[in-house]
Amino acid sequence: MITLIVGNKGSGKTKKLIQLANEAVEKSDGNVVVIEKGSKLTYDVSHKARLIDTDQYGIKGFDAFYGFISGICAGNYDVTDILIDSTLKVGGRDFAELADFLKKVNDLKERAEIKVVFSISCDDSELPAEVNEIAEKL
Repeated sequence: MITLIVGNKGSGKTKKLIQLANEAVEKSDGNVVVIEKGSKLTYDVSHKARLIDTDQYGIKGFDAFYGFISGICAGNYDVTDILIDSTLKVGGRDFAELADFLKKVNDLKERAEIKVVFSISCDDSELPAEVNEIAEKL
């Protein structure tokens, strides 16, 4: 199962994601990757994590986002954790597309044997029901 940190703006999602990323770095025997839109986490996430700004790679939309995450897994066999901030800012606010995207990432997660955490800025009631089948929420 993938993990979601869901809540409206200002609810502490990014702070929780930073905490999880720093904990993952301490526990991981491989690489921890943190994906964000912009470069606001530079000083908060451990320097041992690989911090990636989607703006530098022109990632827009859930298809491009999935391809990007797949590429990270394909290029680095030792990735153990991927944590993603601002998911809807990168992929868009189409919740049906979000559900399809999360299903594909969940399948990828199983094949690559990694942990994946997303922060999603919305009310929990906005998420499609099928998201609850593939994700746990913090």
